[in-house]
Amino acid sequence: MTIPLIAGATLHPLVLPARADAADAGEFRELARVRNTVYREITGRREEDLTPEALLPILRSRPERTTVSWVVRIDDRIVGRAVVNIPHEEGSRVAVAMIELLPRVWGRGIGSAVLPHVEAVAREHGRTVIQNWNEQQPSDGPRIDSPTGFGSVPEDHVARFLVRHGFRLEQVYRVSHLELTAGALERAHELGAQARAASADYRVVQWMLPTPPERAAGYAWMKSRMSTDAPAAGLEMDEEKWDVDRLTAGEQRIAEMGRTVLVTAAEHIASGELCAFSELAIGPDTHEVTHQEDTLVLREHRGHRLGLLVKTAALLAWPQIAPGSPRVITYNAEENRPMLSINEAIGFTPTAYEGAWKKELT
Repeated sequence: MTIPLIAGATLHPLVLPARADAADAGEFRELARVRNTVYREITGRREEDLTPEALLPILRSRPERTTVSWVVRIDDRIVGRAVVNIPHEEGSRVAVAMIELLPRVWGRGIGSAVLPHVEAVAREHGRTVIQNWNEQQPSDGPRIDSPTGFGSVPEDHVARFLVRHGFRLEQVYRVSHLELTAGALERAHELGAQARAASADYRVVQWMLPTPPERAAGYAWMKSRMSTDAPAAGLEMDEEKWDVDRLTAGEQRIAEMGRTVLVTAAEHIASGELCAFSELAIGPDTHEVTHQEDTLVLREHRGHRLGLLVKTAALLAWPQIAPGSPRVITYNAEENRPMLSINEAIGFTPTAYEGAWKKELT
């Protein structure tokens, strides 16, 4: 079904192919290319690039989440997309949505014409809140401060669009990079020794995905705690329920995407409980940038330098896994001072900022 928008643009429901290389996957592959172009033009980096094979599992609905996607066209050319994710957590009020357009078609009213369709899907699923995350281009102009008191974002085209349509900035994330030099690894070694001295009741355990069966339940529990223990400011974060089945399904998607993931965890020696973890991940090309994904220390085990312990242990192991990767990228809430202090000590430097926005639907 073609939905007319404005300025010659149209909206088309995206039909996902069975495989990214299927005979009918031409539109999807072009969508993946445009998606990567949007991110490159906004961020000036290519670290968020995804192959069609990696994007496809992300856009499929799954037991814990329904995903609705559209393609935006002008004439026969894809110029963007819109995606709505509906979490299935009990009692959730939230839809997570994005509208991504090539910057060259900004200012024509296309995003404003797409938004009501996004909101309609949220309402159809009984959701009263829409949230999204946007990295914005650096700017020397006016800024919008985070209500947390930590960080700000440019009051640019993206911010003005969101504010005009009823979104409120709730939180700012810092994007940081670490160059994987010999000096950085030496620093990680020194800091890791300090962390081990402060955490004598714990030991480091590591594994590559898929997770060994004896670690799956503990790892799934820590993944559940990511949704409750990480700083969320005024955002609504559903308490995610992870079990071994959900963990296994997620790891199967990661394998389909062609990603390699190292999990580094801290185990409490006396109880055998996993109580902190950090993930490093990279795509099929191990000469690309490494992504620092989830990192968490369970609240009841904080104060023993476990965050520093697992992050340094992960970095020291990573050159044996992806020796050609030049750097690591990570995202942290600006008010998450404990984790930022760890990153700064290791040598991560700020390179960009991302705003987390929220809209209450009426």
